[in-house]
Amino acid sequence: MKSVTVRDLQKSVRDCVDSSQKERVVVTRHGRPAAVLVGVEGSDWEDLFYQANAGFWKMISERRKQKSSPLADVIRRLKKKK
Repeated sequence: MKSVTVRDLQKSVRDCVDSSQKERVVVTRHGRPAAVLVGVEGSDWEDLFYQANAGFWKMISERRKQKSSPLADVIRRLKKKK
């Protein structure tokens, strides 16, 4: 993992973005971590949106707490509706 100060980041944004494609880059301010650059080159916009969306993950977490039905039961119910 690479580390860079905010001041150095301002001077070399392009290099830090390039480095973030290979490894995470921790940005420090006054010697303490302030941010992390994570390379996402080649990723799909929709995937990135959902990965970073706290509301989406809250919904998933709540849904996983609910009772679910086996796939065979769902298929059987759908066939009955035809």
